[in-house]
Amino acid sequence: MADLITPVIGIIGGSGLYDIDGLEDKRWRKVSTPWGDPSDELLEGTLAGVRCVFLPRHGRGHPLSPSHLNYRANIDALKRAGCTDVLSLSAVGSLKAELPPGHFVIVDQFIDRSFAREKSFFGDGCVAHVSVAHPVCPRIGDAVEGAARDLGLPVTRGGTYLVMEGPQFSTKAESELYRSWGCSVIGMTNMPEAKLAREAELCYATVAMVTDYDCWHPDHDHVTVDQVVKVLLGNAEKARALVKSVVPVLGAPRGPCPAGCDRALDHAIITAPEKRNSALMSKLDAVAGRLLG
Repeated sequence: MADLITPVIGIIGGSGLYDIDGLEDKRWRKVSTPWGDPSDELLEGTLAGVRCVFLPRHGRGHPLSPSHLNYRANIDALKRAGCTDVLSLSAVGSLKAELPPGHFVIVDQFIDRSFAREKSFFGDGCVAHVSVAHPVCPRIGDAVEGAARDLGLPVTRGGTYLVMEGPQFSTKAESELYRSWGCSVIGMTNMPEAKLAREAELCYATVAMVTDYDCWHPDHDHVTVDQVVKVLLGNAEKARALVKSVVPVLGAPRGPCPAGCDRALDHAIITAPEKRNSALMSKLDAVAGRLLG
């Protein structure tokens, strides 16, 4: 029987979520990575006896735009801090009438339309191809869904998150196109985040928190910034409650991930050992140290 894992829960907070309530023994800690600086220091502590690591995706005070986030540094820092599971909380627009502001979507698919970002830890000197056919961990999704329903939160399990580059919002034509593709929500941050989490062999899942309808909706132009901010802050309160509820579930000792997220690199690295670049190898110490160390 495989040894049990003591999970460490990483939490990435999106717009409006810059801390986590209820953490004990908490401290902010600067973590250096070979990919540069992450968005902020990491807030470490325990919640219900479970070790947690929180990273505000845009930094405290929201100084960083989606296109300028150092996604590689963020994921590397969480892996370096010992995280095994990552719960991503993200503000999004809705592409479906049945997903109104204030609704939560436990995403299971992505369409990546970003183009100005570094999307892999691997490259010249060490080539790897991981599968992201199923880009989120269903085990985390199950736990989040159960916790959300126990709290009475408005939640939908399953949906496709369209990731656009930004920072501008989409045109109406783009919004209608994404709706025709069957997408559920639209945002700017979860790619390449999800891809990098898979490369780092981290179990990852997204809770997309709807703040507004995208511009396809006939009433979109009547929505004010004040209304959006009010929903954003309300979502943040719901997200804090969700984190408090789900962390004890995710933090229970467990075996290897049934979906294989923690073994994603087993057959992904294609470069022969004698052809691997030593400088890149040293940068991969946290991400791929299980195989390359």
